[in-house]
Amino acid sequence: MSDHGITRERFVKGVSVGAAALSAGLPAFIPRLGEAAETIKIGQVDSLSGPYSADGLNQVRGADMAVEEWNRRGGVMGRKVEKLVEDDQTNPGVAVTKARKLVNEEKVLALIGTVSSAVTLSVGGAAAALGVPFVDAGGHTDDAVGKHCHWSTFMTCHATWMMTHATGFSIAKLFGKRWYEVTPDYAFGHSIANGYADVIKRVGGTILANDLAPLGTSDFSPYITKIAAAKPDCIIVTVAGADYVNFMKQAGSFGLLKEFPVAGWAAELEQIWALPPEYRVGYWGSEWYYNSDKVFTKKNAQATEFVKAWRKKYPTPPTERSCFGYVAADRLLWAMNEAKSTDPVKVARTLEGASFHSLWDGEQAYRKVDHALMWPVWFGKLRPNGTPEDKYDVMEIVDRQEGPKVALPEDEAAKVCHLNYPS
Repeated sequence: MSDHGITRERFVKGVSVGAAALSAGLPAFIPRLGEAAETIKIGQVDSLSGPYSADGLNQVRGADMAVEEWNRRGGVMGRKVEKLVEDDQTNPGVAVTKARKLVNEEKVLALIGTVSSAVTLSVGGAAAALGVPFVDAGGHTDDAVGKHCHWSTFMTCHATWMMTHATGFSIAKLFGKRWYEVTPDYAFGHSIANGYADVIKRVGGTILANDLAPLGTSDFSPYITKIAAAKPDCIIVTVAGADYVNFMKQAGSFGLLKEFPVAGWAAELEQIWALPPEYRVGYWGSEWYYNSDKVFTKKNAQATEFVKAWRKKYPTPPTERSCFGYVAADRLLWAMNEAKSTDPVKVARTLEGASFHSLWDGEQAYRKVDHALMWPVWFGKLRPNGTPEDKYDVMEIVDRQEGPKVALPEDEAAKVCHLNYPS
């Protein structure tokens, strides 16, 4: 990436993807009484190569903006914040190595990031072993706030249970109850499939088939042939990143998108923009959207300024991944500042259950029972060519579900998640 490699001598000129810094002319950092003047370092482990690289890049940029804001305000406890970034290569083993490097060698005090759910689980386990907080920006698997939860892990994006239950009932109502699913074959996809299985059971429908596609699949024709023969009421597409782009292009070229409705847990802007307009179809969940009064109103100055600042800095609007990165970094730094400490347990205890306002309307919090963020899920219809005013505005948000209503109930969550704080 072109904005890597900013040196300490250039701190006064901006913030790099690899390290957060002060803008020119900002007030000096003055340590509070009793606080050391050393820089507070946090680490970001994210997918900057592989099928989720576009998503990971926007999470890094979103986190950069949060760090910039904190440094403009004088830092955390009067100390400058620096963010170091490592590419996990969408590989759980690589991610663990990078997380350990950041903590043991670079001396970061906490971790954020991840896109792939498999990477999320591996970094979450490593962070717990290393004894540092980890704010998951974009890995959705229920297991991260379920059977593999940790006191140190907080999930910013929506758990898969929330996404499937926020979208599944609407899909059944719109198109019918006979579904054919194409699902990524790893932790995220398995969690998505479990959520939709619960929905289809509740509505009295049928999943005709659930084809598991390996991450990085380039040829979806074997799946497309079977879908055409099954004649479903709707194709449920849950592959993501570059795999989503490949599937939609190939399904479109086979004529499948004209023959059957298509829908799913989410269609992310990074991938929608990568598609030819004729393949931008369907109804999809949305975890955040930059231009809808169902997400935030003009009264939300924080969200309005975030979108404005982003569009000045980058060629495309902010996406939900931008939001994830921003919120993950912002809340981690808030917890340190609020706790007046970088002690990992104090930071985690401060963050859990604390209500806050952010880039969407309404209050939200990482709930105490499992550290899943409770915030709304939106549902939208794609408009292939955007609007006359904004070609990037490709989704019309039509509905909003509040987080607690579509999340796994707290009593059920408590049965599978045991945070086990250090004594």
